[in-house]
Amino acid sequence: MLHFDLLKTEGLARRGRLTLNHGVVETPVFMPVGTYGTVKGTLPRSLQEMGAQIILANTFHLWMRPGPDVVQRFGGLHGFERWPGPILTDSGGFQVWSLAGADGRGRKISEEGVHFASPVNGDKLFLTPEVSMQIQTVLDSDIAMQFDECTPYEVQGRLTTEAEALLSMELSLRWAARSRDEFARLVNRNALFGIVQGGMFEPLREASAAALADLDLPGYAIGGVSVGEPKDEMLRIMAHTPRLLPAHKPRYLMGVGTPEDLVQGVASGVDMFDCVMPTRNARNGHLFTRFGDLKIRNARHKEDTQPIDATCGCHTCHSGFSRAYLHHLDRCGEMLGPMLATIHNLHYYVDLMGGVRQALDEERFATFQQQFKADRARGV
Repeated sequence: MLHFDLLKTEGLARRGRLTLNHGVVETPVFMPVGTYGTVKGTLPRSLQEMGAQIILANTFHLWMRPGPDVVQRFGGLHGFERWPGPILTDSGGFQVWSLAGADGRGRKISEEGVHFASPVNGDKLFLTPEVSMQIQTVLDSDIAMQFDECTPYEVQGRLTTEAEALLSMELSLRWAARSRDEFARLVNRNALFGIVQGGMFEPLREASAAALADLDLPGYAIGGVSVGEPKDEMLRIMAHTPRLLPAHKPRYLMGVGTPEDLVQGVASGVDMFDCVMPTRNARNGHLFTRFGDLKIRNARHKEDTQPIDATCGCHTCHSGFSRAYLHHLDRCGEMLGPMLATIHNLHYYVDLMGGVRQALDEERFATFQQQFKADRARGV
């Protein structure tokens, strides 16, 4: 089940409400990434306390470990990982792309699907649209993604050509239809999203979006960005693609990105975002704040009594953990350090989207965007 209400617009920015089997999601929304059925370093309770509405998991990795049979014993992923709210699962297409390596030889793509070796034990595996839908049905994710081919930005050290991107995009369209048909055959009670591909070529993005709209899926994602392209290329595709998608259905930008990317994405008409950046950067001592980014490993924080951000209401800042203490934990390799940093970064992203929604509710998103830019430029 999926129901999407478009509540308000301001320019291209949209304020919506997404009703799913496991709860209601207010959009625009940031979705923390929990690849293996856990958002690294964070308790499900902590995610709920910070206001996370929906999280991600990954079909490919859960297929590898622990396997669908194990998850099925718990009635699906919600029971397995003890998360009560909505879950979105990626189809595995991105992971198959990432396994290919720089030379593209770590996989073999055919019309039927993708042959590759398991990164866990080397077993020969074959992933198809049908297999991806079968796994996602067992996972019982509220939103399942079609199986697609993620078009690379470069192939063997050269830029992907438009002809190559066309072939890849058309294959993803055929796989989208097969994903839809298998999803229906399985009588999956959740929702299936299609994924717009086409590389860095705007006409291909337009063709992909039009063909996917004809499939009349419950929602649509923009894929094939943040795959090694320069930032200005990503921003160009992000600005061009959302308006091509049906206005009455949710729009999801996959794998993006910085706080600035999220706010700009909202301004371009995107409703849903995910990215590993807040959690991955936290584990590397890179913290996001209202007033710019802070690198806790810098020696200047050794005796700093301030919290990460005095205006932040996360557990880490609100409880008075100092920059000096986080610096110390990082230097000592203590696991509490990345845990506290992760709580802060995720809270910042979730809270940022809350601020965006409030600004849209109050018809002042343009003013919010200007203040956001000024604050972030100020520096900590």
